[in-house]
Amino acid sequence: MPISGRHGRWWLGVGLLVVGVCAVAAGVWWPRDVSGSTDGARRTTVEVSASHCGEGWRDPAPGVQVFALRNTSATSAEVFLEDPRSRKVYGEVEDIGPGTTRELTVRLGGGTYAFRCLPEDADAVTGPAVRVRGGRPGPAAAPVTTHDLIPPSIAYQKWVGAGLGEAVRLTRALRDAVDRGDLDAARAAWLPAHLQYERLGAAYDAFGDADGRINGTDAGLPDGVHDKDFTGFHRVEYGLWHGESAHSLRAPTAALLTALGTLHDDWAQARMDPAQLGLRAHEILENTVQFELTGRTDFGSGSNLATARANVDGTREVLSRLHPILASRYPGLPALERDVRRAGELLDGLRRDGRWPAVDALDRTRRERVDARFGDLVERLARVATLCDPRRTA
Repeated sequence: MPISGRHGRWWLGVGLLVVGVCAVAAGVWWPRDVSGSTDGARRTTVEVSASHCGEGWRDPAPGVQVFALRNTSATSAEVFLEDPRSRKVYGEVEDIGPGTTRELTVRLGGGTYAFRCLPEDADAVTGPAVRVRGGRPGPAAAPVTTHDLIPPSIAYQKWVGAGLGEAVRLTRALRDAVDRGDLDAARAAWLPAHLQYERLGAAYDAFGDADGRINGTDAGLPDGVHDKDFTGFHRVEYGLWHGESAHSLRAPTAALLTALGTLHDDWAQARMDPAQLGLRAHEILENTVQFELTGRTDFGSGSNLATARANVDGTREVLSRLHPILASRYPGLPALERDVRRAGELLDGLRRDGRWPAVDALDRTRRERVDARFGDLVERLARVATLCDPRRTA
C-alpha cells in the first residue's frame, strides 16, 4: 500500500506484525501452535557462525525447546531450524547482530533437524544433523523464494489491468451522469465504480501516488472535506450525498476519471513486487477491519459493508493466485479459503431489498458476528503473509 492515502497509514503496523511473527516473537512460523508456557522447557545455547553453525546442541529431546542463538561472528546473520533433507523450516530468527543472543522457541518431534546459518554477505552454512526420537513435531514449511512468487504476481497483475479497464468504464458512466445533471443516476453509478476499484486492493502499493488521488480521504488535510487536495471517489461521494450541485461535482468527477484513465494506461509498464503479494493478501482485510467496518470511510453513501464485500472478493483473487504455493505449505488453506467465502456470504445476508445497510445500522448481534469473522480472518491471513515472505536459501 502507498504511503499516501488511507491505504498507507497502517502499512508500517502490518509490517511490524509480520516481522514480529517471523523474528521478534521467537521466530516461530505459527506462534499459537506452540501451546503452553515455555517455563520448564529444555533450553540450549547454540552457536551461530560460518565455522561453527549449530554447534552446542548435544542433548536432543522431543517437546517444546528454547534455543539461545548466540552469534559469535562479526556480521549479522539469520538462522533457520530445518529438516536437512526436505528443507522444511520449523523456525527462524532474522537479523541476529554480532555478539548478541536471540531466542527461538519450537516444538520438536521425531525427525532429523539441523540449523542453517545465513551470514550477511556470505554463503549459507548447514550445521550438524541432530536426530530426535518420539513426540509430535510442530508446523514446518518449505521456504518461499522470490522466484516462486513471480508467476502468481504476473497473473495477478494481468487481472488488475483488466479490472482497471472496467473501473474506467464504470467511472465514465458516473461522469456522464454528473455532466447531464442527473444526480440520482450519478449516485446509482458511483457505487459500482468504487467497488470495482476496491477489488484491486493488493495492487495499491504499485499504484503509487495515484491511489491517493483516486481513493484518498480527507485525513490529515487542513480543511477536511473542503480541502482542495481532497479528491477521488470519496470527494465525489461526499458531494453526491451532501447536496452539492452537479455543476460543482463536474470537476472532481472529471479529475477522478482522468486519474483512473492515466493509471490504466500506465499499468502495462508497472511492475508489482512479487515479494509483497502474500503481505497484500493480509492487508486487504486488515484495511477492511480498520476502515470499512468502523465506518471511518463513509462520506455519505453508507456503503462500507458493500466495500467490505468487494474487499472479500479482492482477497479471494489474491489467494487463488497464491494457492499453488500455499497448498503444500499451509494445512489450514482449505479452511481459510472456505471461511473467506463465508465472510462474503455473511455480508450478503445483511442486504435487504437489494440495499446495503450502513455499518451503524447493524444491531449488536450482527455487528459482533461480522467483527468476529473478519478479525479471525485477519489473524489467519497474517500466517499467509509470513509463509509467503521470501526467504534467502543460499
